[in-house]
Amino acid sequence: MQSEYIPRIGVRRLSSTVSSRSADPAGDSTGENRSGTAARALERYGPVLESTLAYARERDYVGPDYGDGMSSELLQALPVENRWLNLAVQETVKRTPVDVRPLFRVELRRNFKGGGLFAMANLNYHDLGTEWDPASEPGFDPLAEAERLADWLVAERCEGYSGFCGGHRHEIQHLHTKGEPSDPDIVSTAYAVTALLRAARIDERYAEIARTARDFLVEDLNYREVPEGAKIDYHMNHPDDSYTLNSAALGARMLVELYDYFGDEEYRERATKILDHVVANQTDRGGWPYRLPASASHLSMDSHHNGFIIECLQRYRDVVDADRYADALETALEFYRTELFELDGAPNFDEENAYPRDIHASTQGILVFTREGELAFAERILRWVLANLQPEQGRFYYRKYRYHTKRVTLMRWCQGWMSYALSEFLLASANRADPDRVPEHRGAADPSVVGAR
Repeated sequence: MQSEYIPRIGVRRLSSTVSSRSADPAGDSTGENRSGTAARALERYGPVLESTLAYARERDYVGPDYGDGMSSELLQALPVENRWLNLAVQETVKRTPVDVRPLFRVELRRNFKGGGLFAMANLNYHDLGTEWDPASEPGFDPLAEAERLADWLVAERCEGYSGFCGGHRHEIQHLHTKGEPSDPDIVSTAYAVTALLRAARIDERYAEIARTARDFLVEDLNYREVPEGAKIDYHMNHPDDSYTLNSAALGARMLVELYDYFGDEEYRERATKILDHVVANQTDRGGWPYRLPASASHLSMDSHHNGFIIECLQRYRDVVDADRYADALETALEFYRTELFELDGAPNFDEENAYPRDIHASTQGILVFTREGELAFAERILRWVLANLQPEQGRFYYRKYRYHTKRVTLMRWCQGWMSYALSEFLLASANRADPDRVPEHRGAADPSVVGAR
């Protein structure tokens, strides 16, 4: 399926409202320097964001995805099904140094979580447009594009559950079980909920739909209190002998987002209990294993999943309580900054291994340090990505190994995360220059964009 929008990629021109004087993000002590920093960031990276979104828009956000090997038409055509064969095909597609999806005839789809990321990136792109003189792009309106994606999220939600939810929409073979396209998970749901809450400034019905995700989390994901707080399941087929920490944190963040929008104390209380349990299991080193017990995990303290947890704690700090997890967050940020990134901005895979250097680890780092106000370090990570994983402006590769690069562009993993992270970085740069430019709470009450289609 091709997009109805065929963009003309042009370089945006900064308006005269932003000074062109350059400044270092870490030393922007004056208003003039802050404006210069915003101008420099928009001038340097604005065209990258524009072309990244255009790449996805031209393809209607459809493309290869992480772990989509089970969508192989060759595999699906076999008269029998075998778990080990499923795993072999799935992992071959995922891990081969070159992209073998065409060989295996893997069906390409639009990813549910990716739809949320692209919706938020388009909303941010619209907000940044107030700083630019619009280039001529007939038929393209980022606000209308965000609305189109929000409508798609609503239409593509998984049916038959207690509330709004979504998942990857393709089969995934786990070691002991198989995920079905109708299976939702809290990670995909959490990002879709955030996207709908942000899109509620266009249409308030999105917020009311997103609000029902609370019922999915509580009823379908088995919210239960434990001595250290509370736990939830990652997805419908999660094994009983392990627990996934980053997905729980993202569920808590979803409740924080709902609390921020609606003010219901129940959301805050449940989010606090879930994060209490997550923080209680922080290691002495400062990070978190992917699963508890760590021996049940296929990953150690890897970069982007630790970034998820840190960003969730940051959001709780900014919305609910700055003190409750202050010590845990400080320790986690130090571990994240010093052990999961190099000084030049290169992401390490985990606390013991530099490679593979994954674009998702980079984009999550941009998001974490942008939210922390460390724009200089966020920009350092961004520049590493542009130098190492961008073969042409606006298109990104998946991973850089020690001796080769995985030259495949995954629509959600590469383009979705990059467009969202870069748009958040640029918006934070602009907001630092003029803190009153964009309302802190960009919800349905924001009158600046309602009806602005």
